[in-house]
Amino acid sequence: MELRIAVIGAGLSGVAAARALHSAGFPVQVFEKSRGPGGRMATRRTEAGDTFDHGAQYFTARDPLFQAQVRAWMDAGLAAEWHGVIGTLERGRVTRSEREQVRYVGVPAMGSGVKQLAQGLDVRSGIRVERVEREGPAWRLTSDAGEGLGVFDRVVVAVPAPQAVPLLAGAPELAARAATVRMEPCQSVMARFAEPVPLELDGAFVHGSPLSWIARDASKPGRAAGERWVLHGSPEASREYLERAPEDVTARWVEAFAEAIGRDIRPVETVAHRWRYALPSPALEESTLFDAALGIGACGDWCGGPRVEGAFLSGVALARRLSGA
Repeated sequence: MELRIAVIGAGLSGVAAARALHSAGFPVQVFEKSRGPGGRMATRRTEAGDTFDHGAQYFTARDPLFQAQVRAWMDAGLAAEWHGVIGTLERGRVTRSEREQVRYVGVPAMGSGVKQLAQGLDVRSGIRVERVEREGPAWRLTSDAGEGLGVFDRVVVAVPAPQAVPLLAGAPELAARAATVRMEPCQSVMARFAEPVPLELDGAFVHGSPLSWIARDASKPGRAAGERWVLHGSPEASREYLERAPEDVTARWVEAFAEAIGRDIRPVETVAHRWRYALPSPALEESTLFDAALGIGACGDWCGGPRVEGAFLSGVALARRLSGA
């Protein structure tokens, strides 16, 4: 019997799982609530036409499986090493990183590799799955608009842990495990400046500040010229400002940027984006959650490791377990 498989979520983890299952010969249907694949590997275009990597900032590759995938992306021109100067920043004191690890970015946008993995897959965008209910030996999926999405033999839940919990209701043990994962928010501000910001770093981990990270977007390969900065709030500050108006967030984050570099700076454009579920705190030790008897599982960067690499490996691991079930 040919198994019908549903994948909920088209971030890197879900797409990696779907690609592995598709390559193994299984018919796969992917459902994604947003306009297309990518998840937090995202690049935003503002009304002024500027682009910003406002989600994941870069990725590293330690595992041989992910290293092979990154090489394939690089060969296809979809990823490149980021040679930006990275360091730490605290109230005007700059420290360059002594031990530089290899950092990669998608080209020309962070999600380019995810979109390539999704090519040829059956992806339904703009669909938010609200219910996953047991129907005999299978699972029936229903959207938040009440649309029946079909009956599937296996289900992959590839969304942030808090969103995965209700979708795993038919597998109570998995739902309970997912419910133990707390995910921190990140308020991201995109800021464009008319003049270069006087900082010798292209990316910095910020200490003693509402910010946790800043990056000069144009320093990344394949990006347009221009003085564009992405400012990521710390988990604590992002929680504090989670429900605040976007203009409050942009004002405080730009103020914190000025405090961090010790200079008065005034952007000509700012845009805020709220990532409600940005970082697991901490991630589960296991790389996936899976119930072989029920034929349902979950994957993501909240399983195994809170990095781009972890998301990819989690999706592949779940696909391998599911295809053998």
